[in-house]
Order: sequence, then C-alpha cells, then structure tokens
Amino acid sequence: MSSDRVFGGVGLLLAAFFIWQATQVELGFSSDPLGPRAFPIIIGGVMALACIYPLIRPDESPDWPPLGRLLEIALAVAVMTAYSLALSEVGFLLATAVAAAILSWRLGSRPLGAVIAGVGISVGIYVVFHLILGLALARGPWGF
Repeated sequence: MSSDRVFGGVGLLLAAFFIWQATQVELGFSSDPLGPRAFPIIIGGVMALACIYPLIRPDESPDWPPLGRLLEIALAVAVMTAYSLALSEVGFLLATAVAAAILSWRLGSRPLGAVIAGVGISVGIYVVFHLILGLALARGPWGF
C-alpha cells in the first residue's frame, strides 16, 4: 500500500469527521440563510474531494521531505494546537500575535521581523474582523 493511499484515506476520514462536526453546530435564532454550518461543510467537502485523487491515482514513488522538514511541520502543528488552546485563555490578539510570530520566524524571518509580523498580523485581522465586520473574537483577560 502506498503512502499516498494512506494519506488519502486518513484525509477522507478526517474530512468526514469535519463535516459531521459541522452538522453538530447549533443554529441561532436569527442566523443568516446559510447558517454557521455551510462554510465548514464546504471546506470538508473540498477536503474530501482533494483526498480522493491520491486514493485513485497514488504516486508510485513519492518524495518524502527530509527529517528536518518533517520536524518543522510537527512544530507548526504544535504551535497551531497551542494557539487553539490559548485562544480562550489569553484572547485573540495575544494568542494570534505569538503564533504568527513563531510561524513567521520558522518560515525564515529574523526574530525581530517575526515579532513585528506577528503583531501586525494580529492587529490587522482584529481590525478587519472585529472592528470593521463586527465579528466576535476570543476575548482575553484584558477584554480584547
């Protein structure tokens, strides 16, 4: 069995789980016509379609990244997991700034540039989604 088929199968199972979880979202009294379930279901559907291709036509000799690159991927997953856990504790601005700074640094920015990028990304997203669009973002202990 090729690694592409394993990847496609695991991805397909993950997409099914994602879609199932999206159907569990409770609808509010005054939600838009599509509701909060539509976007996650669409993302899960696109993911499922993307995972079917490696199941049907796997690469016979896939090129795996070197161990160092796999560790970088694992670090990115760990950062995003920590971000999702920290979001409700410290709020959107701080959690996003730290996660974006770490990921920017690992993508090749110098440490100071990564911190500036992290703060800029965090504040930029906050301004667009919270201040302009009026969407609720996780509030930290400081109220923002």
